[in-house]
Amino acid sequence: MDFSYSPRVDTLRRELGEFFQQFIYPNERAHAQEAQAARAAGNPWQPSTLVESLKREARERGWWNLFLPRSAHAPQGLSNLEYAPLCEIMGRVLWASEVFNCSAPDTGNMEVLERYGTPQQQERWLQPLLAGEIRSAFLMTEPDVASSDATNIQCSIRRDGDHYVVNGRKWFSSGAGDPRCAVYIVMGKTDPDAPSHRQQSMLIVPAATPGIRVLRPVTVFGYDDAPHGHMDIELKDVRVPVQNMLLGEGRGFEIAQGRLGPGRIHHCMRSIGLAEVALELLCRRISTRVAFGRPIAEFSIWHERIAEARCQIEQARLLTLKAADAMDKFGNKAARAEIAMIKVVAPNVAVQVIDWAIQAHGGAGVSGDFPLAAAYAGARSLRLADGPDEVHRATIAKLELAKYAARLEAAH
Repeated sequence: MDFSYSPRVDTLRRELGEFFQQFIYPNERAHAQEAQAARAAGNPWQPSTLVESLKREARERGWWNLFLPRSAHAPQGLSNLEYAPLCEIMGRVLWASEVFNCSAPDTGNMEVLERYGTPQQQERWLQPLLAGEIRSAFLMTEPDVASSDATNIQCSIRRDGDHYVVNGRKWFSSGAGDPRCAVYIVMGKTDPDAPSHRQQSMLIVPAATPGIRVLRPVTVFGYDDAPHGHMDIELKDVRVPVQNMLLGEGRGFEIAQGRLGPGRIHHCMRSIGLAEVALELLCRRISTRVAFGRPIAEFSIWHERIAEARCQIEQARLLTLKAADAMDKFGNKAARAEIAMIKVVAPNVAVQVIDWAIQAHGGAGVSGDFPLAAAYAGARSLRLADGPDEVHRATIAKLELAKYAARLEAAH
């Protein structure tokens, strides 16, 4: 098992680091100021002109759609193992992945359209997403049921002649606040009488379809994440052509598993990038502050926390690379134990390291003067997004128990 980076990936990591040094890090303050100005003007829900300008720069340099492996639509796409270390770098700044057209939920939706879309669906929706001309949203979670069990989904998708009629309510619909969001992928129930994992389907729903009402942005620790947003959406008698069904009725769970595997790799590597930034800020802060007559960095409690943070980050990175390697070699289904493990480990590591960094900064750590509060909100959310910790731990336990049962049966 060799996770050393290939010469190609080493080169890409170095070049992406240089791009960050030249274009991303120097613009962090400008990005924050632009967002503040938009909010003060009463319209935070508008695309960032800074990000749009950096997108042009990234695309001209070939830093575009690197997340999509083995695709004729994006031949520059990397394998999961190749992309993972680049995704970590992108995760160091919360808004940076969009610059490279590598941000959620668009990446997951493009994966779905690439794997499961018809040629017509790909031409209509995948191509504009790959070109960065539109944005998208993924509508799965619902406010009135425990969405950690997706069989609870209540949103109805009913066939009516040449159309499907959608009725339901979704929330935490990430990306739906962006005015460029042109399409939703909606998971709903087509056959309540089918076996529990064959009741659900996924449907392409244009965002401008009559009957869709965006009720409000759902805040996360007080952040509305404009212009991206996590929206609360009502779908009332929304009619879309039957040609908008993905893969076929009852295939929703199958699509979800194909969609969420790569996305979890991306989330986890971005979390590790955030943890690295938090550790750097922690070390810088305690090295420049004096308390009780000596530098804070001399107190042993910080030695323990720094050492523990470094151990946890390295462990999380190696486990995530192992999962990426298994996905490349054996596919998402065979790698589901590794995917479940990283989804538990990486966000928890990020939350812990960011929390220690906040503590090192004192009151400044929870203020808007440093990126730590926003980073904490994002990392803590990931313990719920794409499946909560408890569900992933249950998956890991079931797989372990199945191995034990198989050994027991073989022994008899």
